[in-house]
Amino acid sequence: KNNKKFSYVGYTKNLKTRLKLHNQGKGAKFTRGKRWNLVYYEKYDSKQKAMSREYKLKKNYKLRNQIIKNK
Repeated sequence: KNNKKFSYVGYTKNLKTRLKLHNQGKGAKFTRGKRWNLVYYEKYDSKQKAMSREYKLKKNYKLRNQIIKNK
């Protein structure tokens, strides 16, 4: 509506499917009604490491913005 940019952090085993579902309006309430584009992702060998990184990114908006700015 007003071209405001949003960032979303989440864990998934299938990135393509997750992005597709978000863009179809299926998923978390926050993701509905927005068009999502992938700008950055990280891959981990274990779910525990991925979830730990997800937690850190969700809590640290400065880090999220810095990552986006550098891409």
